[in-house]
Amino acid sequence: MSTLVRASFTATLLAMASPVLASDPCADYVPQAKPQNASRDIVGQDIDQIMDRGFIMFAVYEDYPPYSWDDAGQPRGVDVDIARIIAEDLGVEPRFNFISAGENLEADLRHHVWQGPLIDGAVSNVMLRVPYDSAFNCRVEQVVFTGQYMTESIAIAYSEAEYPDGGPVPAYFRFDTVAVENDSISDFYLTSFAGGQLAQGVRRYPTMQDAMAALKAGEVMAAMGPLAQLEFGAGDGVAIHQPPLPGFAKSKWTLGTGSHFAYRGLSYTVDDAIYSALSDGRIAAIFESYGLTHQAPER
Repeated sequence: MSTLVRASFTATLLAMASPVLASDPCADYVPQAKPQNASRDIVGQDIDQIMDRGFIMFAVYEDYPPYSWDDAGQPRGVDVDIARIIAEDLGVEPRFNFISAGENLEADLRHHVWQGPLIDGAVSNVMLRVPYDSAFNCRVEQVVFTGQYMTESIAIAYSEAEYPDGGPVPAYFRFDTVAVENDSISDFYLTSFAGGQLAQGVRRYPTMQDAMAALKAGEVMAAMGPLAQLEFGAGDGVAIHQPPLPGFAKSKWTLGTGSHFAYRGLSYTVDDAIYSALSDGRIAAIFESYGLTHQAPER
């Protein structure tokens, strides 16, 4: 996962954790007069155009296992397989646009869903792994957020040899070592916890895969990050648990899809396809095939 992807997700999750009025998250927001597209081209396609041409384009993050990555020319990952379910429901071929991230989620949606990149490339019909939040939904009018397919949450993986009596809690890392992905939400949490008292135990790695490899090699005693990434990187002698995380602004979040606001028929069809796959167990089966626990979205 690139530094920009980490920064994008971390900034988005921290913004989503800001307090809002539960009764009306859009109460203080003044909508723009008319969403504008900078491109001269037609942005996106409606569902009839997609079916006529025979394929649908999905935006997924590059080099981001277990969610999406290129495996010797073959798209793989949870998000890739969920996209294939959507395409199958439409009766078209799935195609994938592996994207890097901008400075935040709004930039990603602008570049890949409703406006297009500044240089080269084109928008995709549907973007996967979009954190859902009602206040964010109000702010980004150009995108329709549907198809919630999972809840992601923060967990701690640990060496069973180092912790034979059970997994550590954050306070342990005042003395024990813990691996995190650099500039991730786990990194920010641990280094700011209790006035920075845990910072000395934090070991930063370029990716969560590297952090988990360090744990399995015995370089650190634990690792902290998204549950799915910990599960994907775990092996013999590594256990995972989810203890209380005091002061954590956003320890779990719902993920879904984003599509262009002008093509509501497409967004509703995506929502129907995902709801059906959640109901009949196909999405849970995808997670199981990668050795992951599927946490259903909070609806």
